[in-house]
Amino acid sequence: MPSAIPGSRRRRAAVSGVALAVLATLGTAVPGHASTTRPAACPSGLAGKATCYTGQDANGAYYTIAVPKRWNGSLVVHAHGGPAASYDPSDTTEDLAEWAVLVREGYAWAASSYRRGGYGVRMAAADTDNVRRLFADRFGRPGRTYLHGQSFGGNVAAKVAETHGREHGAYDGVLLTSGLLAGGSRGYDHRVDLRVVYQYYCRNLPRPAEPQYPLWQGLPPDSTLTPDDVLARLQECTGIASAARTPVQQRNLDDITAVTRIPERSLPTHLQYATFLFQDIVGNRLGGRNPFGNQDVRYTGSHDDRALNAGVARFAADPAARRDLSYDSDLTGQVRLPVLTLHAIDDPSVFVEHEAAYRATVRGGGLVQTFTRESGHDELSASEYATSIAALDGWVRTGRKPTPGSIADSCVAFDHTYGGGCFYDPGYRPAGYDTRVRPRPGGAGWPAMTAAQERAWSRIEGVGIAP
Repeated sequence: MPSAIPGSRRRRAAVSGVALAVLATLGTAVPGHASTTRPAACPSGLAGKATCYTGQDANGAYYTIAVPKRWNGSLVVHAHGGPAASYDPSDTTEDLAEWAVLVREGYAWAASSYRRGGYGVRMAAADTDNVRRLFADRFGRPGRTYLHGQSFGGNVAAKVAETHGREHGAYDGVLLTSGLLAGGSRGYDHRVDLRVVYQYYCRNLPRPAEPQYPLWQGLPPDSTLTPDDVLARLQECTGIASAARTPVQQRNLDDITAVTRIPERSLPTHLQYATFLFQDIVGNRLGGRNPFGNQDVRYTGSHDDRALNAGVARFAADPAARRDLSYDSDLTGQVRLPVLTLHAIDDPSVFVEHEAAYRATVRGGGLVQTFTRESGHDELSASEYATSIAALDGWVRTGRKPTPGSIADSCVAFDHTYGGGCFYDPGYRPAGYDTRVRPRPGGAGWPAMTAAQERAWSRIEGVGIAP
């Protein structure tokens, strides 16, 4: 995978920080958690407002902690997006800078880089929970602890809630923003479709004169292509970065976006993931086995659907590979914590219909979903993020479940502080996941693994994504 994916937000990392009466613990080892925690500079937006620290845990994951000068006693444990190919100590510093609004609201904040780059939801969930334990070991148990996951980190945080959330006192609530909540076995199907539809029209990834390979690999393990190379081929085929396109380029672009339902502005990002992320999942995590399929998918929306369906590459998933990916990333819906989600209706990266998939998965009434009339993915209004954490905290403290309408109404007060606007649409409900991402076998999306199936599968040695 590349070290950066154009058009997508890399993992933010942050200056770790935390509080006052803990100086005596700094630099000491905590067996099983980390070797050292050192003071670090806070991002400029938190200078003078928080104390920050960084460190590296026993698994090699970097982490950042921040404690505001006026700490309310509660902690937000953050799971970042991606996944990116590599990581370094600065990544969590960027995360903290992006989510400084939560610290400004009085919450301590802790995040892990995860122990390695590349795909792995359970690995990332374990590292995320580890930074919570590390925080408690060094700074004392917070009054309340909230999980926050952004994008791919939404999948991670939801998995943390299911796998670690049953521990008494571990977590009190979950906030998922722009979350990839359909799980790995369904969450990348639109990129499978993009990979094969793109190749049908463009025939340059690979080119006819280059070694051929199955498209479910994304790229072959020994590929020397870079992200810039992939973007150049997209430009060559569609003229996507040009003010003037040839008629052939325009038709290719129109067909690809119409069939895949991926907007033009995010096509470069999705194609990068459909090549480099697939290369990582297949080659590095599943031993070369294919978890993806499109055998029975009917593609529509092109200028010639009959020719497209006759000529597009077809393949079926290896059942064991798909089950391993499902075990690693799919959600059972067995969550005993209050869960609040926030998603832009026109999110170009993680479609809002992921929320419909999650709604269909979660059992019980502990889920409130909110939607905004925005078209971004990473940077929605800071006022809305402040509103979301306050609504979740109020729900936990009082036991009174908020409504999308009450949350929208409360945003106005936060906007006086942060600006940026409040764009909630309390009446919005997303259509079903399969209305946006073409369903697989039988016309209905593959179901997520049930809790019982997951327990049975977890007893099979060697299953899942390698850490």
